[in-house]
Order: sequence, then structure tokens, then C-alpha cells
Amino acid sequence: MTMCLTPGSIGVQANQLQTIEYAHHFGFEAVQPFGDELAAMGPGPMGALNEKRKGYRLAWGQSGLTVDFRKDEALFRKDLAALPAVAAALQKVGASRVGTWILPNHDSLPYLANFKQHATRLREVAKILGDYGQRLGLEYVGPKTLWTAKRYPFVHSMAEMRELLGEVDQANVGFVLDSWHWYTAGETIADLSTLKNSEVVCIDLNDAPAGVPVDQQIDSKREIPLATGVIDAAGFLNALQAIGCDAPVRCEPFNAALRAKPVEEILATVADSMRRAFALIRG
Repeated sequence: MTMCLTPGSIGVQANQLQTIEYAHHFGFEAVQPFGDELAAMGPGPMGALNEKRKGYRLAWGQSGLTVDFRKDEALFRKDLAALPAVAAALQKVGASRVGTWILPNHDSLPYLANFKQHATRLREVAKILGDYGQRLGLEYVGPKTLWTAKRYPFVHSMAEMRELLGEVDQANVGFVLDSWHWYTAGETIADLSTLKNSEVVCIDLNDAPAGVPVDQQIDSKREIPLATGVIDAAGFLNALQAIGCDAPVRCEPFNAALRAKPVEEILATVADSMRRAFALIRG
């Protein structure tokens, strides 16, 4: 596993070059590739940027999926048509992981209809990404405060996500595992132990506010790793280490207090918390 810098997830705005520089300066081991930005570059600038990354010995982490598959068909088709260029750019620089999340509720689609729509659209996405050597990670969203927020609950656990992955039925599709969603879904080390490394595309590492019952946790109010100890970071990471996991690990705390700090303080704080979390990995 590698410590990955994904700037937007910690409230830092940066382009691809800035992200590479930040990752190098603050001791990260991997960096998010921005597929749409890379696709807009010419061969020269793209090559120079990639050489800088290699010179800093930074691996690529996960890119965000540029296709909106959650809304109307016209938007989905428009985004899907632009995906090959993005996937090709990721392939050219040697990146191979793309991640996205699954909304755990819907106002109008009951579970089965929503399940079928997700499976059909994500299968198309996965096929295109697979043509360019990309893996697609899907993240289930666990908080009860979210999956009960609209009329129809949807996928919000590892077991349900496994069913969706089975219906998508593409070898290059797996999990985005987030310690926050693992915790809020009420899951255990034993659940993590059922996974194979090949099923884990990318990882998010977060902690939760203390003194809040698990069913009352709010998705937009998280903590950086090891801030409170509510989430068992050591157990989570060691369970993944035990299955030989080699995925990039990012911090995604959605924490207002963290985001209010100066950029360099945010980066230093997150890097330090992740280093301390990684130090808990045995062997």
C-alpha cells in the first residue's frame, strides 16, 4: 500500500504539476492522476510532467471517474463518449486505477430499478476503461444518516457492493474501500479478510468524531486518521496487509477545521497522520 495525495479530498486546490510537487515535498508515495487534465495536454508537456513524477519516485494513485452515471441518460452518454480520450491519457502516463462512489439512496428509483441502471451503465464504463488497461473501483457509502435520507435506500455495505460488482461482471471492476464506510456499515476485520488483493482498487483512510453513535455519524463530518481512535485504523490496515493489498491509500476526511488551515499546514498534517497510521502496519 502507498500513501497517496489526492488534494481535493483534503480541501487543497492544485493542478497535476502542483500535486506532484506537493506529494514530493511532504513525503507522499503516490499521487492522484487528473485524467481530464492529462487528456488536454500535448505529448511534450505530458511526457515532461510524467518524467518529473518518475524522478520523484512517486507512483500513480487513483483518478476520479469523469463519467456522471447517476443522472439522466443524455448526460451519461455525453460523458461516456469523452471517456476513451481520458482513459488513453491515463494509460500513456502509466496510471491504471479509477475510482468513484455509489450514492446510497434515490428519490424515485426503487432498489432493483436503481441496481439495474447502475449495473448497465457501469458495465459500459468498465468496458471502455478495460480497453485502456484501467481498473474501476466502486465505493459503497455506509452512514445510516445518508441511506435513509431519501425515499429509497440503495447499496451501502460491502455485501451489497459485492452483489453489484457481480452484476456488472467485468474483471477490471472492484472495491474502493473506505475505513469510514466500513465502520459506519457496521463491518468487521472478518469482512475485510474475505477480500482478495485483486478486488481492492483503492483505499480511503479516515477516522470518526468521538461521542457520536455510529448510526448518527454524518458523512461530511469526519476526522483525519488516528485523530480520535474511534475507527480501528490498525485493524483495518493490517487486515488489508494480510491479503497482500497493494492499493493507494488516500485521506478523505471532509473536515471543515482542516480545510480552513493554510495549504501547507493541511498537507503536513495529513502526511503526518498517514505516516503514523502506516507505522501501525505489522510486517
